[in-house]
Amino acid sequence: MNDTAQAATAEPRKSPIVMLLSAMMFLQFFAWGAWFATLSAAMDTHLLGAFIGGAYEAAPIAAIFAPLFLGLIADRFFASEKVMGVLMLIGGVIMLMIPGVAESASAFAAESADTMRAAGTYEPAAFLEMQSTENTSGKTLVWMILGYLLCYMPTLGLGNTIAFTHIPSQDEFPKIRVWGTIGWIVAGLTLGILGWSASYNIFWLGAGSSLALGLLCFALPHTPPPLHGQPMDVRSLFMVDAFKLLANWNFFVFAVCSTLICIPLAYYYGMTATYLNQTGFAEPGATMTIGQMSEIFFMLLIPFFFRRLGVKIMILVGMACWVVRYMLFAYAATEQTTWMLLLAVALHGICYDFFFVTGFMYTDQKASKAIRGQAQGLLVFLTQGIGMFFGYRIMAGGSLFGKIPLALTFGDYGKQVTSAPQYVEALGAARGEAEASSFLETFTKMFSRDIPESVDAGILSETMGQWQDFWISPAIMAAAIFVLFAVAFWDRTKTSDATSPGEPEAAGE
Repeated sequence: MNDTAQAATAEPRKSPIVMLLSAMMFLQFFAWGAWFATLSAAMDTHLLGAFIGGAYEAAPIAAIFAPLFLGLIADRFFASEKVMGVLMLIGGVIMLMIPGVAESASAFAAESADTMRAAGTYEPAAFLEMQSTENTSGKTLVWMILGYLLCYMPTLGLGNTIAFTHIPSQDEFPKIRVWGTIGWIVAGLTLGILGWSASYNIFWLGAGSSLALGLLCFALPHTPPPLHGQPMDVRSLFMVDAFKLLANWNFFVFAVCSTLICIPLAYYYGMTATYLNQTGFAEPGATMTIGQMSEIFFMLLIPFFFRRLGVKIMILVGMACWVVRYMLFAYAATEQTTWMLLLAVALHGICYDFFFVTGFMYTDQKASKAIRGQAQGLLVFLTQGIGMFFGYRIMAGGSLFGKIPLALTFGDYGKQVTSAPQYVEALGAARGEAEASSFLETFTKMFSRDIPESVDAGILSETMGQWQDFWISPAIMAAAIFVLFAVAFWDRTKTSDATSPGEPEAAGE
């Protein structure tokens, strides 16, 4: 049989697997994007702003523990598709219970606000402080989100393992992985169509898609544990050999800057949906998909730019776009300029791809073949784990161990938007009940914003002024890291033979 005939007969056998793997990626990121992208808007709208930081920092905590779970259990004892299926089913059940807890937390918050107003003691900062200490349902909500993410985060590695095991070549991986980004986009558009961006219905959508993915996993091709029967390798589990790469000055600078840049990145993930909602975008979930759309476009251009610009220039371009994005957010607040807000969201494609995808490719070049997996795991640990954890905590003005304050500010820049609770109540009352929209109407709302004229001009001006100060802080951080990287990083690694970005990506979109 000639090669053409063999390909023709092999294609029907390969196609169902590719379709299953693509569906797995689609549901995996749909299940995450359905609630994570607009979680801050939903919590802020329901007076739970005091818990936004805690809810988002659950993601890096789960990312830190996920590699340990994979190395100790999933990679050694059980088939990958079954572990992933069980985790997603458990996560789906947890997600089903979250709306009830969230409603209870919101009821307590609303009652507290009414009581404080009646007593004449209502102050936004005091209200937020009171919620963080006395709203037990709010605290439970954060713990449940952490429980779900502890189930979800290991599936990012498991999904990649399953895909790489059953595709004929790594070159096929981007064609499958892109369905994850599409899933995130469709989730955002679905929220917009249904009018759920700032509603607790996001949890129902997340639960349904999680359970659907859990069931689909049992139809995936059998993927034996990759390390079955092998002795425990503590050096690999704790990335000992990968840490030795830090002895190289340029890789050390790259690792430090990658960790630090995730601090201002947390501001984007944690507060953009809230901010867009307060600046008049009725469905921020749909608006934020503009960033994922640009991500797909720039992902395709990464190999071209990587060969021509090199590692340092690409990473600096990514960092510079982060500075520009936050400055656009800052000055769009007081000026109420729609195009600045949309451009800031669209820059996500360059911000993410030019930094993270380029960073994974650089790491792949610096690490020997024997420790490439460790090196990629180390980068995820430093960025999505350590960097994002401190980023979310600093973003929310939190502390470490309840004793070390992490409210990083530059004068007034970086202070919390304390007038938000009062403004959100006024905005919600002026908007009334959200109505379901057609796809065309939702698509239009992605690009348009409207603040009802009945909203008090004084509270609007105060809130937008505070948002401007808030966003300038991550811009300053990103600019400082840009300068540090530009001065200290001088790696001359050749990039002419760079491969396409088909390696597992960092958590998040």
